[in-house]
Amino acid sequence: MTSIHQLEEELSRPSDADYAFLRELEGDVLVLGAGGKMGPSLARRARRASDWAARSRRIVAASRFASGEVKDQLDGWGVEAIPCDLLDREQIARLPDCANVLFLAGRKFGSTENQALTWATNTLLPAFVAERFKQSRIVVLSSGNVYPFASSGCTEQTPPSPAGEYAQSVLGRERIFEYYSNRDGTPVALIRLNYAVDLRYGVLLDIGRRVWERRPVPLAMGRVNLIWQGDANSMILRALSLASAPPIILNVTGPETLRVRWIAEHFGAIFGTDPQFEGSENETALLSDSSLSCRILGPPSVTALPLIQWQAEWIRAGLPILDKPTHFEVRDGAF
Repeated sequence: MTSIHQLEEELSRPSDADYAFLRELEGDVLVLGAGGKMGPSLARRARRASDWAARSRRIVAASRFASGEVKDQLDGWGVEAIPCDLLDREQIARLPDCANVLFLAGRKFGSTENQALTWATNTLLPAFVAERFKQSRIVVLSSGNVYPFASSGCTEQTPPSPAGEYAQSVLGRERIFEYYSNRDGTPVALIRLNYAVDLRYGVLLDIGRRVWERRPVPLAMGRVNLIWQGDANSMILRALSLASAPPIILNVTGPETLRVRWIAEHFGAIFGTDPQFEGSENETALLSDSSLSCRILGPPSVTALPLIQWQAEWIRAGLPILDKPTHFEVRDGAF
């Protein structure tokens, strides 16, 4: 990976499974919250797969688009980018009807500074969307933060035990969609995602930068799961076929549980330096078991070691980053 252009190409490159899925899928696709970290590449992947399948389909992306650059980029890719404040019910009402909705909207970072906005974004906004698109299939992006700290990966049957208001509000998002799914029969899939890696952000960037800059790597959260964002995009898109009422829940992350120390040592070997560490590893961490989604949707195509190599090359080349730390080490839920 030597440029943003190459990265965007890889993140949005459809897999064979994506091509097959978009060839059979009926109806248009709407990506809500498309101006965030995952939205642009996910919308473009849907556009590329639809074009390959020669299906005449609208791919619509809705967001506030605080950056006009993102809107222009989406338009250039053949995605209809519609500015929309998703906290405004009237603006949501004006969005086009779409049979398939990918819900990516949410608020995490800075949530402790404005808890009211966090709760409104993560629970009130979902109610507006669930009411407006009750005739659609909806895939909802959630988070593994809803799980308790555990010594091994939590499965979809593990009772939620969210730490902190952000994680509580994420569970609230799930419950809102569950309520409307049960009330209206709306097919819904709830995707509990753990640590998508894009090279411009993600847990690997957080760890790798610390090693590169000779800063200590925190060990309080001693183990993590992660997944290449391109693979996460593919699984989220194809989860439309699994949406049901009541909702299905799927953990989406890599099948590997990785020690933070091990990741840092691999970066150190690439950079030719000895990583520094701070703190000690706890017996528990926020971990998800993705066996079910890997069985249904197929395992990720990119494993941890190639991702670490790509990330190291990105850091060493000084390529652009979003400067949005994941705060993977946080254990009290205060983001």
